[in-house]
Amino acid sequence: MKIGFFVWWFPVLSEAFILNQITGLIDRGHDVYIHALKGHPKGATKVHPVVEQYNLLARTYYTPERPENPLLCVLKGLGLVLANLHKNSLSCLQLLDAEKYGKTAEPWKRIYRVYRAISLLDTQPYDVIHCQFGTIGPAASMLRQTGFIQGKLVTIFRGIDISHYVQKHGEDVYDELFAQGDFFLANCEFFRRRAIKLGCDPEKIVVHGSGIDCQKFAFQPRQPSTDGLVRIATTGRLVEKKGIEYAIRAVAQVAQDYSNIEFCIIGDGPLKASLQNLIDELEVTAIVKFLGWKNQQEIINILDTCHLFLAPSVTAADGNQDAPVNTLKEAMAMGLPVISTYHGGIPELVEDGVSGFLTPERDAEAIADKLRYLIEHPEVWPQMGQAGRARVEERYDMNKLNDELVELYQQLLNSERQPSTPSK
Repeated sequence: MKIGFFVWWFPVLSEAFILNQITGLIDRGHDVYIHALKGHPKGATKVHPVVEQYNLLARTYYTPERPENPLLCVLKGLGLVLANLHKNSLSCLQLLDAEKYGKTAEPWKRIYRVYRAISLLDTQPYDVIHCQFGTIGPAASMLRQTGFIQGKLVTIFRGIDISHYVQKHGEDVYDELFAQGDFFLANCEFFRRRAIKLGCDPEKIVVHGSGIDCQKFAFQPRQPSTDGLVRIATTGRLVEKKGIEYAIRAVAQVAQDYSNIEFCIIGDGPLKASLQNLIDELEVTAIVKFLGWKNQQEIINILDTCHLFLAPSVTAADGNQDAPVNTLKEAMAMGLPVISTYHGGIPELVEDGVSGFLTPERDAEAIADKLRYLIEHPEVWPQMGQAGRARVEERYDMNKLNDELVELYQQLLNSERQPSTPSK
């Protein structure tokens, strides 16, 4: 099969789940190309090793960079059209038609569509066009309607696209996509039900989780360390929905009774300064440490030394919510007991009292209570870790999920009826 993956940016270090699909499909003999509708990620300094290993940049089409200045953006767009006349670039101008293809907040931004179409003039038809977020689906649908891409249109909902984006743009934001798209995926049942509530045909959407390579995350039963230190970690962007504020508050509470703890925060983001102020205010600078962005192997090396993992996700003020996050799966695969929240799709991953604990959102005291329990009862760590590993292997193994994805594609291409989730 020839498959086109449509993403906003490429490559993005935190989107290993997309890389896992790309490389998995390539390993299975399929021809995969990537279309980055917004280009290279800005400010990125680290790249996942498989990008070079599979020479993925050679498979990537980038939308030409657009100037921020409206006039320059328009002038450059016209220049691109003139420079590509031999490729029938005049056809791109149809995308400026607001009556046919909808209005934008600022009319001049309609030229963004022209930039995207320019990058598609050399592409051949695909068997499957796979939009990696719901927000990409409408753009790809428009490009397909105007003939710039061809293939079955598959869109997956992953979190922000079916929570914050809907709250911001209204519950009818995906109406046309639901009508035009051939098939849909959701990375958890929680978001599948939400898509159906918004108008997606229940027969056209199935759950397809984000996978991890379980072989890369070696299981290790957790035992108390000889130095008596209990090492706790969390991984994620420093944004509201990750709930890291409440993890810091919980650790500060526990530190009043247990001085033998250390909390490492792997990641970076816009809330770093305010979180650092909170750490200073709670007087836990000796316990809580920011480690910054790390690549996958660096994260594995850190988690190898840890005992417990926190992922206290919350619903952000803008409506943003999480699916079962991959960093949580990785920690569970490595045998760490986890503490997370009753939030989004996370209860589909973490079984309360089995592989860890779930607490209410924004409840630092509840997180602290579970932390105290785990610190006081290290004898439960190995059993919880084994349960977490089993759960991840059963539901989120990358190789199983990539086989499932191929089967879904094949059903869509070879059958008049809609695909169904392949048997496990």
